Amino acid sequence: MTSKPRLTFACGPYDRMDALAHGVVQAAGIDLNHITIDHPRDIFDRMAGGLEFDASEMSASEYICRYADGERDLTAVPVFPSRAFRHNCIVVNTNLVQKPSDLNGKRIGVQLYTMTAAVWIRGALQDAGVDLSTITWVEGALEKPGPHGSAHTKPKPLLRQVKRVSNENKSKSLSQLLEDGDIAATIGADPPPCLGKASHVRQLFPDIRETEKRYFRESGIFPIMHLVVVKTDVVDRFPFVPSSLFHAVNESKDIALRRMKYSGTYRYMLPFLTSDLEEIEEVFGGDPWPYGIEANRKSLEALVSFLYDQAMIARKIPLEELFAPVRGKNLKI
Repeated sequence: MTSKPRLTFACGPYDRMDALAHGVVQAAGIDLNHITIDHPRDIFDRMAGGLEFDASEMSASEYICRYADGERDLTAVPVFPSRAFRHNCIVVNTNLVQKPSDLNGKRIGVQLYTMTAAVWIRGALQDAGVDLSTITWVEGALEKPGPHGSAHTKPKPLLRQVKRVSNENKSKSLSQLLEDGDIAATIGADPPPCLGKASHVRQLFPDIRETEKRYFRESGIFPIMHLVVVKTDVVDRFPFVPSSLFHAVNESKDIALRRMKYSGTYRYMLPFLTSDLEEIEEVFGGDPWPYGIEANRKSLEALVSFLYDQAMIARKIPLEELFAPVRGKNLKI
């Protein structure tokens, strides 16, 4: 009898991964060592830089860009551990900016130009009337001087000229630059620490919840941030692994959804959870976190289009080319 391959899988501490992480759900045919790592940037840098895990969570934009550049050492599975509306992460200095078009010609801080959150936000800003070609993008960490993530991460070359510079200020973080008016705004995966502390720093859109709900209703897009990748040499040796992982994480997510909806005792510290669940049902009409290509086609095609428009990939890659095919649960292992 052939023994199961023992594979490592690194992912963030998400409720949708909890059942898998604690062994309630098993990946068929795999002896899976689930490794929980708090910060996704650590996972990305370790996987992209040294293929440290057999499978892992990965930035969606970074994976697509790697694929477009001809790198085939990773194979994607249509599982999306992280997704988020990012309008709440557009923060401005109100001495310089009152409305989206005021950003034209300004300097905007961003953790990494190529990060998925920034790709989605630039798309939203463009829709709101911002001419991205006029912006100078200042890359760096929000909370400290210097770069975001691993200092060994090389900036990805873009396919056309973009005004993109590093934060060369040795004493100021992007947050401090924003507060001091050296940059007009920050975008990215987090709001800056100065938000809520400096009276002249606020989110660009005043009613975030309604803005993001309206965005979803109009576009059908719940932005995807991260996907799951498997080392291609693992897939070559064990072709069933992408499908096995897909079904396992999907089952784990379904368990998390059922737990969240149980009203006997609240699983989460959300005082208005019942109202939140009613709103989720009203807006999303069921599962707000679907996996698979078809259920996410609008979001995935929009992400590919934004990457193309923002000079990060040379062609709009078909989704079926980007992801491993997923077979039914009755896998030949």
